[in-house]
Amino acid sequence: MTRAGDDGAMRVLATFAGGTGHFLPTLPYARELRARGHDVRYACQPAMLGVVQDAGFPAVDSGGATLLPPDERRPLVPVDRSHEQRVVADFFVARVGAERAARLAVLIDRWRPDLLLRDEMDVGAGVAAEAAGVPSADVVVIAAGGFVPAGMARGPLDQLRARHGLPTGPESTRLHGDLTLQPAPPGLRNPADPLPGTAVPVRPPILDDAVLGGEATTRAGSPRLSVYLTLGTIFAQESGDLFARVLDGLRELDADVLVTVGRELDPAELGPQPAHVRIERFVPLAEALPGRDLVVCHAGSGTVVATLALGLPSLLLPMGADQPWTADRCAALGVSRVLDPLTCTPDDVAGAVLHLLSDGVAREAARSLARQAARLPTTAEATDLLERLVR
Repeated sequence: MTRAGDDGAMRVLATFAGGTGHFLPTLPYARELRARGHDVRYACQPAMLGVVQDAGFPAVDSGGATLLPPDERRPLVPVDRSHEQRVVADFFVARVGAERAARLAVLIDRWRPDLLLRDEMDVGAGVAAEAAGVPSADVVVIAAGGFVPAGMARGPLDQLRARHGLPTGPESTRLHGDLTLQPAPPGLRNPADPLPGTAVPVRPPILDDAVLGGEATTRAGSPRLSVYLTLGTIFAQESGDLFARVLDGLRELDADVLVTVGRELDPAELGPQPAHVRIERFVPLAEALPGRDLVVCHAGSGTVVATLALGLPSLLLPMGADQPWTADRCAALGVSRVLDPLTCTPDDVAGAVLHLLSDGVAREAARSLARQAARLPTTAEATDLLERLVR
């Protein structure tokens, strides 16, 4: 294992296995570590190098998942939960994990970091760090849990660990690192799928960045209601006509609507919109969410966590990955309504939005979670734990 320098500065290798939704959860801690004088570098799939560099960090290609070509559009398909679970074992562990473990082992040997910080799905990076004796911490990106059955990933993970000279079996096979940061409101995670004892609940980082206006819900200077619509940065390309149907339902409401379509979609693809509908490729959640009354989204973990951290109810349209499980949990907590994205009509969307806007129970349930989230340890305090892990 390497040691921090004489001045206390560490080398931190930050990694993530997927796209933007896997990168952004690691970013607040990477920024805080860098602000404290530590040398932070990223390793990620080639399609994400530019995004990481635009965020101000050096990045190297370490292989892994690939994003859809920018011009590719796919139709909506019915959610197949068992298929989505198999993707974790067959893709993120067996295929991507194997490739990333091999390439990161070389990178770790050359750069000799003091700490590896990864998203929880970057299993290969965790294996490489453990084999090299480098402490590792992971950030939870499957916020509601319940997505990966206990034994499904064990076989491919055992094979991966054996390949890198690590012990296998129930006691040693693990998806998480030496420390797990869980930036989510208390109660969001399914209690039937607890995190390991090394997990520490921390405050969702949006609470460090967002400018909050107390209990006020309407945006400053506007008496109108305000809705934010997103289908994420990946699933937007696989959403068929969902944007069009949802917008047909929202544009008739007496509400300002902000829509983000992801970096690969051109807002012009959705056609002309009335003045109260604004469409952008990307707006950071810390700018998009404060002051809204309601969020309509795909039930992606990052969006849901930020939405609840700010005490907002939501209409969820889960399309794949862990989204159906997240939607289940939000419905159980009474903070969301859920529609089938394949069959919902504009009238269904408008009706669900109006119901949520008038539903004081859902709003208060969301605000209660937000108050609990605000009492959790801050990003700075979480970074103290990262430093302590090395020292």
